[in-house]
Amino acid sequence: MAYQFARIELYSRSGKAGRTTDYIFDEVTRVPSASVHVPSPKPPEVVYGLHPDALRVLHDERAAAAKTSRTDKSGKTTLKAIRKDQNTLAGLIFSHPVSMDEYRASIDVRRDVAEWEQRSIAWLREQHGDRLVSVVRHTDESHPHLHAYLLPDDTEMRAGLLHPGYPAKNAVLAAGPQPGEDKKAMGKRADRAYVAGMRAWLDDYHAKVAIPAGLTRLGAGKRRLTRAQWHQEKAQAAALKEALERARVVEAKGRAYIDRTKKKAAAIKSDAARAKASADRFKGVGGAVRAVVDGARESALRDSVRQKYAAAVTATKAALDKARSEADRERIARREIEKKAAEQRHALRLQAQRLASAQQEIRNLSRALAAAVDEPRPISGGMTL
Repeated sequence: MAYQFARIELYSRSGKAGRTTDYIFDEVTRVPSASVHVPSPKPPEVVYGLHPDALRVLHDERAAAAKTSRTDKSGKTTLKAIRKDQNTLAGLIFSHPVSMDEYRASIDVRRDVAEWEQRSIAWLREQHGDRLVSVVRHTDESHPHLHAYLLPDDTEMRAGLLHPGYPAKNAVLAAGPQPGEDKKAMGKRADRAYVAGMRAWLDDYHAKVAIPAGLTRLGAGKRRLTRAQWHQEKAQAAALKEALERARVVEAKGRAYIDRTKKKAAAIKSDAARAKASADRFKGVGGAVRAVVDGARESALRDSVRQKYAAAVTATKAALDKARSEADRERIARREIEKKAAEQRHALRLQAQRLASAQQEIRNLSRALAAAVDEPRPISGGMTL
């Protein structure tokens, strides 16, 4: 496994199939009754925001205080407590592909995972701001992974607004059917909007978190890649990660050099000012001396900067362009595969419909034949069989 894993789910106080907010808080804190799937549970490690116990208290207080408005037939509006089956918590899981054995054995792997964690948190902060209230790490399962929790900040505490798919789907349903569209077709269009919202969410995570971490967008099995194709794609992802890291190093060196250059420029200007003050004693030559000193030294600085970093910047830009081009080709190929898979599913549905129609026709013919066989036939003398 060397591909990204990111998932978001919504939870309510009453829950579905027993997965209430209380159960989720019990699971993340490793309460035994909610951690039977973990052979050797370990306490979570807080990497951002609140401990899950404090998160539980904050969530329950906000949910108890949340109100929704209701307007009766007379037009009177009242505030009521929200329903217990309303989603009030969004939970996210991000998993890194390295195994826990690799994580424990290598300081380099732990450094890569730590960088991936910080990018994931920064990405969540960019999307949700202060609605991100807690991120914890688990190291007691097969892979190091993060649990992140979002709390809505509106008065009704609607966690559904924090989901990347449901708002898009609900917008289609709220707008109603298009001209000539029945409810079934509208429902399918709403489902496509949901999928598009989720895909955009995962694409954004891939661009801002997974690519710098050297992770691919999808796994090999989902796209039926050969082993060679999968290894090639992983190599491309690793090359892009290396190019980005190289670019960051060059940028850091460049900034440091620029800082040193600015200090040198300030020193040169100070020297030029002193030279000008000295040259002003000679009438008519002060301006000329200053121009010569400033021009010569600033030109030397520009040439020095250009020569020192031109080759490094050119090489890094070429590596980035190549890696991004390969990533674009991979993305186009993935979407083409997804398109072909959708076309195949459509063809299979059409085949199934035709088969069902043919079977129905056979049943109709069979019933007609049976009726014809059973129908009484007249014989001579006015009698029937």
